[in-house]
Amino acid sequence: MSRRIDYFNDPDAPAANSIVPSVNAVVTDDQGRVLLIHRTDNDNWALPGGAMDFGESLPEAAIRETSEETGIKVEITGLVGIYTDPRHVILYTSNNEARQEFSVVFTARPVSGTPTPSEESREVEWVKPDDIAGLTMDRSMRMRIERYLAQEEQPYLG
Repeated sequence: MSRRIDYFNDPDAPAANSIVPSVNAVVTDDQGRVLLIHRTDNDNWALPGGAMDFGESLPEAAIRETSEETGIKVEITGLVGIYTDPRHVILYTSNNEARQEFSVVFTARPVSGTPTPSEESREVEWVKPDDIAGLTMDRSMRMRIERYLAQEEQPYLG
């Protein structure tokens, strides 16, 4: 099985060999719970998301990735931030691709669907904000969620 390994400011990290525009979606329901996936490639909890495909916009990518990974169809409602820290490198062991972080994080609301796991998500859950701190996740993902929960006025640019 291929794995995803996140490195942050790590001298042992592989040198980045690609930059791929990607997205995450902070989907919240009417109870304020956040839609999270338990990833199959690194066993961490995360926001749904992934790489943008040719022929689609970043918001379209967020809608598609959320649906594919969770079974939930969404509507984009806003922007949390843009995350491009070159100290964050993501290694995909299937092809030794080492990506420099490039993720745009949107807010979204559910339109339809039922939480359903996929090849990329072993679990899909609506999680209360107070329960997120107890979940295992990469620091960059936690930072994105915390930024959303802080309800900052301006999007994060970094």
